[in-house]
Amino acid sequence: MKIVRNILAVIFGLIIGGFVNMTIITYGGAIIPPPDGVNPNDIESIKVNMHLYQKIHFVVPFLAHALGTFVGAFIASVISSSHQFKFAIVIGCFYLMGGIMMVFMLPSPMWFNVLDLTLAYIPMGWLGWKLSGKFISKTLEVNEENI
Repeated sequence: MKIVRNILAVIFGLIIGGFVNMTIITYGGAIIPPPDGVNPNDIESIKVNMHLYQKIHFVVPFLAHALGTFVGAFIASVISSSHQFKFAIVIGCFYLMGGIMMVFMLPSPMWFNVLDLTLAYIPMGWLGWKLSGKFISKTLEVNEENI
């Protein structure tokens, strides 16, 4: 049963983290609009118009990558029955592979690629794991008080 729970932890972590990532990408343009004429949901439009992007336009994708990874790692850590750290880092590695693929697909500036690949994935997986331990401890405290 522990193995099934651990597998489900990774699956739910990836799915929920991906949902967070895509939600931020989809609706982030309402907060920081993309340059005029760019369709942020069309990778070809982004490629052709990358020269129009300013530094502020990279905030939304960075937050999407970082928060998606963080939430996925947090969920995997909370759900898993053992090896919480390993599963959080597995989530970070999965999303890091996606980030590396995006580096090859989009002509993003090098500063963004370095920032994104070094801060948005493995560190956010670690942070998700770290905060999940505090969450679990608080939940156990509250449950013990109610007993």
